[in-house]
Amino acid sequence: MDPDREFDALRPLGGFFVLRTATAADGPCPGRLPTLAQAYAPVAPDAHGHPLAARVRTVADRIGAPEPRVAASVAHQALAARLWSVALGCAALHGRLPDLDPGLLRWDPDATAPDDLWLTEVRRPPAGARTLADAVLHGHLEPLGESLRARYGIAAGLLRGNAASALAATARELDRWARVNRRTEVAERARARTAELFAHPLLRTTGTRAGLAFRRRSCCLYYRVPGGGVCADCCFPRPPRSSPRAASG
Repeated sequence: MDPDREFDALRPLGGFFVLRTATAADGPCPGRLPTLAQAYAPVAPDAHGHPLAARVRTVADRIGAPEPRVAASVAHQALAARLWSVALGCAALHGRLPDLDPGLLRWDPDATAPDDLWLTEVRRPPAGARTLADAVLHGHLEPLGESLRARYGIAAGLLRGNAASALAATARELDRWARVNRRTEVAERARARTAELFAHPLLRTTGTRAGLAFRRRSCCLYYRVPGGGVCADCCFPRPPRSSPRAASG
């Protein structure tokens, strides 16, 4: 199948699964956007033009975050959800995924959610769980987390929890779509790949799973956004009233 048609097949799953290519006719010229590799590069304290710092400021303005650390966590989880959706969606629907090298993915830090992603070159590695882990965990979320920790002081456990929460949500959405559309083979592949990914050392201690349900052991800090409350998979049953850093680990 033509790569653009494979990516078009992801669109019915929802906006988080959309991956556009440099040959697509819609959207801005991808050459004007930074790559995710540029976004993950170390951020200097005064780097106001850095794409990751710009993204955190954009998110902070839109959600009214009380401090940059909260906006950084929300931005991280949103981008993690986009990356998991594209990778797991391709693996479940097609049995393979494109090379999601950060240098091949262009990204608009000023866009509304979900994050806008462009793939500038299509390459096809095999789509086993190890490849998914290499593509998303090691290729993206580790360098992204390092940059966010260096600039905003976010705990590693919180970021791993964000990654796990985003993966669990992606798996639920894929399973829902597959069952509505009677694509049992898609549901089975998604469940198998998700289970293998949650066995990865970076994710296996992030929370507890029962089927598709997931309860994380950390908090993404969204409760600190005005009117935010706690997420469905949060470790807290209600917003905590203790120190604002109590749930950072």
